[in-house]
Amino acid sequence: MKKIIVAAMLVFFSVKTFAQDRQHQVNLNILNTIWLASVEVGYEHFIAENQSIEGELFFNDRFSVIPKGDGKYSATSVKLGYNYYFEEDGGTGLYVNPFIKQRFGNYKYNDGTKTKLDSFILGIGAGYQWNLDNTFVIAPYANIARNFGKGVNEDKKFWAIEPNFGIKIGYRF
Repeated sequence: MKKIIVAAMLVFFSVKTFAQDRQHQVNLNILNTIWLASVEVGYEHFIAENQSIEGELFFNDRFSVIPKGDGKYSATSVKLGYNYYFEEDGGTGLYVNPFIKQRFGNYKYNDGTKTKLDSFILGIGAGYQWNLDNTFVIAPYANIARNFGKGVNEDKKFWAIEPNFGIKIGYRF
């Protein structure tokens, strides 16, 4: 009986400890949503105190921060990245973010011609994340990436190098 009670206490306390360790985070890039009408939502899973793997979906993905101009974007992207936080304090502070991204869609000019935006993108970013009470996060960041899409690189409107920046707000659970 004593062993069962000790085992039950160990399970109870280990579950409680695990429940306080917030390993998941959902994000929204509020700057892109307001400025570019592009929705960027993400999920981050912490694999260590200062490391995480992230996945992001971009709806109505815009090419970089280029002004709207005279055409219409119709693209969706998927991004997979790794975050390394330089502070050991649970995903806060300065971080770097190498990533890969795949974009699908096109850009349609007013005259009806289209440029395929389908491309593989490889990049790196950096930012600073504030963790408020281990629940809410705010993270300004900047990225630079190389776009390997043939259609994008052949059209003079677009650049092969793609800068991007934003401000993420998130919830950690």
